[in-house]
Amino acid sequence: MPETVAGDHDDRVRLTAWVHGRVQGVGFRWFTRARALELGLVGSATNTPDRRVLVVAEGPRAACEQLLDWLRSAGTPGRVDLVVESWDPPRGGLDGFVER
Repeated sequence: MPETVAGDHDDRVRLTAWVHGRVQGVGFRWFTRARALELGLVGSATNTPDRRVLVVAEGPRAACEQLLDWLRSAGTPGRVDLVVESWDPPRGGLDGFVER
């Protein structure tokens, strides 16, 4: 059963995080997907041509903050040098959490 964070529908957000560093070819997207699913989030982790990973996640703000904390931790595969995030209202339309 996924680990979820208490909260009502009103605290749902959309996190967009650009992850810089050595994050491609090291299993980063797979681990990000696994952590997001544990937290009950929907969204995606996408490799970009400039070697960053774009993470988009929607769900309770507390769960998105936990994902962001993990993205910045030493527990990620590869090496994270910088994470730049933005917060928006959820857009919906996302199903599951996918690697792209």
